[in-house]
Amino acid sequence: MKQRAYAKINLSLDIYGVRENGYHDLNSIMLPIDFYDELEIAVSEKDEYQCNRHYIRNTEENSVIKMIRILKERYSMEDHYRIVLNKQIPTQAGLGGGTADAAAALRILKAIHDLEMTDEQIRDICMQVGADVPFNYYNVPAMVGGLGEQIEAIPLKKTYYILLVKPWSGVSTKQAYELLDLDKCDHPDIPRLREALISGENIDGLLGNSLEQPAFLLNSDIVTVKEKLKAAGARNVLMSGSGSTVFCIAEDREEIRRIAQEMKDSGYYIRFTRTLNQ
Repeated sequence: MKQRAYAKINLSLDIYGVRENGYHDLNSIMLPIDFYDELEIAVSEKDEYQCNRHYIRNTEENSVIKMIRILKERYSMEDHYRIVLNKQIPTQAGLGGGTADAAAALRILKAIHDLEMTDEQIRDICMQVGADVPFNYYNVPAMVGGLGEQIEAIPLKKTYYILLVKPWSGVSTKQAYELLDLDKCDHPDIPRLREALISGENIDGLLGNSLEQPAFLLNSDIVTVKEKLKAAGARNVLMSGSGSTVFCIAEDREEIRRIAQEMKDSGYYIRFTRTLNQ
């Protein structure tokens, strides 16, 4: 069985607290975008793994392998699997590629073995792999809260067009959270942005990301990319997640295409895409 594992952007991200266990409370608007990996899993006589990116290995650090292990332990499954991952979403990009792959693995194995799960069980399994996995599992525009397990779907009024621009250097999510200063970082108004998306209002000036503060310290290329996009005329420019991808977003397809043309010789990874509204 084959599934698409769609990337996401954080249209806005507010990290507002730290729990005693070190985990961070957040509110975010997350949007799935039309950019994806493809994951194929089939029951096999022996375990096999194939990926078009040599650096994504068959280890516990691989989110797909981790998800399969968790499911096998929870449901006492003894099958072997042939796994083929066609990886397109860049790593250390803030686009949720690894978590999207894990969510796709859950959907596939759930279907193969006809596993009956409540939403609570699905979210519990997802959170064992990563905070973004519950969102990636449901794969709809949403306001996400708590540690990532609280998901409220958002009916987008409009389709938005997006240009992704990623420096070749990445950002460690762990290091970004370690350097995060809640007094210095941005705290965008997430409920206000949600209202604008539902009503179709202009979203100019409503975007923000708490993790830009530490990411700028870790990777100055992110600042450079933001400046170049703004110089090219982009209005809504933001880093996604913990970076290093920066995006610009607009309702006008041609506006984003024009900016993409201006950025094509910048030397960065560039991709034109759009939101997935359902």
